[in-house]
Amino acid sequence: MPDNPVRFGTDGWRAIIADTFTFENVRACARAVAEHFAEHGGTSRPLVVGFDTRFLSDHFAREVARVLAGAGFTVQLAARPAPTPAISYRIIEIGAAGGVVVTSSHNPFNWNGIKVKPHYGGSASPEIVADIERRVPEILTDPARIRLAPSASDAITPFDPLPGYLTALGRQVNLQRIRAAGLSVAVDPMYGAGAGLFGELLSGGSTTVREIHSERNPLFPGIRAPEPIESNLSEFLLLMSTGRYAIGIANDGDADRVGLVDEQGRYVDQLRTFALLINHLLGERGLRGPIVRSITTTRMANLLAAHYGVECFETPVGFKFIGPLMMEKDALIGGEESGGYGFRGHLPERDGILAGLFLLDYVAATGKPPSELLENVFAITGPHFYARDDYELEPGQRELVRAALDAAAPAEIAGRRVTASDRTDGWRYLFDGGWLLFRLSGTEPLLRIYTEVTDEALVRPVLEAGRAIAGVPA
Repeated sequence: MPDNPVRFGTDGWRAIIADTFTFENVRACARAVAEHFAEHGGTSRPLVVGFDTRFLSDHFAREVARVLAGAGFTVQLAARPAPTPAISYRIIEIGAAGGVVVTSSHNPFNWNGIKVKPHYGGSASPEIVADIERRVPEILTDPARIRLAPSASDAITPFDPLPGYLTALGRQVNLQRIRAAGLSVAVDPMYGAGAGLFGELLSGGSTTVREIHSERNPLFPGIRAPEPIESNLSEFLLLMSTGRYAIGIANDGDADRVGLVDEQGRYVDQLRTFALLINHLLGERGLRGPIVRSITTTRMANLLAAHYGVECFETPVGFKFIGPLMMEKDALIGGEESGGYGFRGHLPERDGILAGLFLLDYVAATGKPPSELLENVFAITGPHFYARDDYELEPGQRELVRAALDAAAPAEIAGRRVTASDRTDGWRYLFDGGWLLFRLSGTEPLLRIYTEVTDEALVRPVLEAGRAIAGVPA
């Protein structure tokens, strides 16, 4: 039996194009997806296939559709790149059995991947992806098991993934209020699938939208990867520093994450952005419902929940955990450190376009800039400061790091007494005034070290202490 090339991480299978992400392996993965859905509901309901703007994503998506159709499903295939949440919405809109999105989200240009979405449009559960993974090796040893429908098969129908999705966004947010607010908005879709959408949604009023990096360019020139974090947004931050824009919104490659830049050109980290969204929904809009957060995101969520009298639940990293708990608890909002946020009444899944619209609506409704809205949050929670260091690991280094973290038992971190530790997802330490967390990436050869503290002077000392504990070179 060959080694399994298809391994799902936090959200999807991701691999380097032409190395492991090949047409052969993609077809085997698609066949495994088809078999899973067929065994858990039959082939009577359609499947939906979408893709992002990466190299060959449209061609890989066509092959996925051919495999699914060859397995007896009718397939709706997106006619253009679209945000992953648009494909998730289509699944719900037509009552599909599920779907597949060809995307590697925020990974560098030479990666691609596959996300699998069940009938509820959220991330596939660990049980679903485990079932898909286990089928792949046998499929690869028996290529005849893969039947390809013709590209022009009647079982494969193209569709426009945007109209229904954009209409759904308008039901969640007061677009007219944003259009009439006279805001100057800057947008960076990072060459991704969200290009042009804010301009389309907000046209026709006094608000204007300036967009950069809106062309399709699979090399993502000028950025390490299409992840909307400060280190990847240098050109966008320069644009925002001119002071001509009230707010800046960035999205990752498949537009399920959001990055926020304030009116002064300062990046607002993902944890503070989550706190802003919570305060908008619970405070300014007066809605009520539980909050769901991953362990890597802000403790401000707990403080805001207590302030407004709602519950806050914690999960491991990934919307495969957050989404199901959102549905179970009828949560108002769910969020994770990566800049992914989901909202009640829409999808149990991240949506970077909707999150951006909520941030715009917060500014439009209050007439206050992002910096002042953040001070309003701090008036409730106190200031919080977050940072994350990523370390690329050489072959063999991953196990050395794991062993070092397994053996670690620090009594203090950067001079602060450790009060608790756990291994809910990675290695986490709580100490007076903050927390430190280590996680090995499930999709890349990376160690991530996270911290959030209430004293800004502690950020670098805590992260340096973390580096020493993990035994990685500076």
